[in-house]
Amino acid sequence: MSTIEEIKSQELPKHLAIIMDGNGRWAKQKGKLRVFGHENGIKTVRTTVESCVKIGIKYLTLYTFSTENWNRPKLEVQMLMRLLVSSLKKELQTFLENNVKLNTIGDVNALPTKVRKELQEVMAKTESNTGMTLTLALSYGSREEIKNAVQQIAVKVKNNIISPESIDETIINNHLYTQNLPDVDLLIRTSGEQRISNFLLWQIAYAELYFIDVFWPDFTEEDLVKALKNYQNRERRFGKTSEQLN
Repeated sequence: MSTIEEIKSQELPKHLAIIMDGNGRWAKQKGKLRVFGHENGIKTVRTTVESCVKIGIKYLTLYTFSTENWNRPKLEVQMLMRLLVSSLKKELQTFLENNVKLNTIGDVNALPTKVRKELQEVMAKTESNTGMTLTLALSYGSREEIKNAVQQIAVKVKNNIISPESIDETIINNHLYTQNLPDVDLLIRTSGEQRISNFLLWQIAYAELYFIDVFWPDFTEEDLVKALKNYQNRERRFGKTSEQLN
């Protein structure tokens, strides 16, 4: 079994992204309502954030609520929004104690007023923290993000602010929600599902993908360490050959 000390001595992903999947199925297996799974999933968020701080991860992005999640039953969506508000209130102290800066990406204006207010307050109170940036993807969809970026760039081209010839990856990056974040190095998805689900499609172009057959509420620090160890054992070539890297 690998320890935190062992993986800290090797190259770590600068930006770790996680699709936290399986809360509802975890609850169903236990004969409970889906809300029970979401409540326990929040506990896993806390332990994962604390583990990432100990390990030395600089950027952690969590797929918290997608644009497609609005299509879930109305009562479940309302419950998720209430859980989000209450967890932000509870976790503020955790963020402060661990020097974590809270950030968010997505269509935040689509969120209920209470959620937006709590998000803004916690982000303001953690703004000067420098240990790790925790980004919550809320009302987030990557295709929507890319569409918005294309529209913004098109308007600037139309108004002669930028020329079509000058459009490059940097300009596109600067119009995404994640403009202040580095590209993702490692993407983890729990629950055994092996798909991206419209998450950070541009930003994971060269990310390593790691799928684990564990529901999110059961995801432990040991599981995280295993994923990071697996990442460190991979050769990241970015289109080059092994010989070129050596």
